[in-house]
Amino acid sequence: MEIETPSPTPATSRFKFFNQFAAPFRQSRPFPYLWLGQLISVLGSSVTMIILPVVVYTITGSTTIMGFIMATYTLPNILMLPVSGWIVDRYNRTNIMLFTDAARFLLMTAMAALLFADGLSIGILFALVAVYGMMDGLFQPAYAATRAVVFTPEIRNSANALTQISNQAVRLIGPSLGGLLVTFLSAGWGITLDALTYVASFGCLYFLRKLIPFHKKEIKQGTDVKGDFMEGLSILKSNPWLWITILAFSFINICYSGLVIVLIPWLFKVHLEMSPYVYGVAVTCSGAGAILAGLTFGARSHWRRRGLLAYGGALLSGLALFLMAFTPSAIGLCLLFALEGFGIMIFGLIWETSLQELVPTEAFGRVSSLDMLGSFALLPIGYILVGWLADLIGGTQTIALFSGLGMLTILFILLIPSIRKFD
Repeated sequence: MEIETPSPTPATSRFKFFNQFAAPFRQSRPFPYLWLGQLISVLGSSVTMIILPVVVYTITGSTTIMGFIMATYTLPNILMLPVSGWIVDRYNRTNIMLFTDAARFLLMTAMAALLFADGLSIGILFALVAVYGMMDGLFQPAYAATRAVVFTPEIRNSANALTQISNQAVRLIGPSLGGLLVTFLSAGWGITLDALTYVASFGCLYFLRKLIPFHKKEIKQGTDVKGDFMEGLSILKSNPWLWITILAFSFINICYSGLVIVLIPWLFKVHLEMSPYVYGVAVTCSGAGAILAGLTFGARSHWRRRGLLAYGGALLSGLALFLMAFTPSAIGLCLLFALEGFGIMIFGLIWETSLQELVPTEAFGRVSSLDMLGSFALLPIGYILVGWLADLIGGTQTIALFSGLGMLTILFILLIPSIRKFD
């Protein structure tokens, strides 16, 4: 005798959907503090990332200088990563984040003061950006390792998705807000807002510190930086999904990030002569696409064929960047930004959850720093190369060339069974 089970009603499905995303708040006391602290600082950073290219292009008008600015941010970040992974696995991760928040507040305050006084030269900007990059290189592994502890298996998918959804939701506001501030007030007010967000983030992390006490057993005695580095490297080498993806994205990130950071702002401001506000709205659309990806991913606790899904998302992002070179309308560019945000978010969420599943907690700082080192090590060269090549052969031609190379790399990597069949 067969018993027919009733199909779920729309109301039941909606309840399960919201219950899935409410689980991190209900089941984890540290999660709200970690989530809110990062959310607030992302607001300020998203404003700054809109204002910084405007400031550089206003002072110099050069894509090459913009490439060097981003290289100056990235190089200290990269140089810091091998050491920061060792620090993060040996010392209190929350204290490390508190220190970097305080340092970045001081840097942004100094930049805002110089902008208000009309005293920000390109030389001073290089120096401020370099120190900021160093602090980011210390903060990111600490934040990644803390997420690995707080995002326990029962809430992992929803916690990762919710974090990214909320960050992208803030980016819906941040770019538009940055465009409005620089258009109707001044760049100094946007940088001031960024500085204040680090104060709020500091407060959230201070309360988090009490909920995640540091345990001395996390420190491994008798090993040095080199030994810890090699241990992290051996963990990566033991899993093809990890080391192949890191190597692949050391090149793919050159192709994609160089375009998004250096040339896409040029496409709006210089080539198409659109206002900063239009660029802000377009970046906001990227956030909307990413939110849709997060909602889709977080609604389920498990996904199959994640290798195909992750690299398919990266391929979709590259296709959107390629088409931007041939799209003159603001509406078309906004739609492509949404597609780009959706694709790269799918990849990012799958990559983050796979790291948290495959890497031991006590080694997460070192492995995440190696991940960032492998992914970002060549970015300074990429930023400079993209800016220089755009001046040499043209910006739109460079966009098409680099996005095409990124997509070809992804298609090649998908020929590898351990990537294509990763589940």
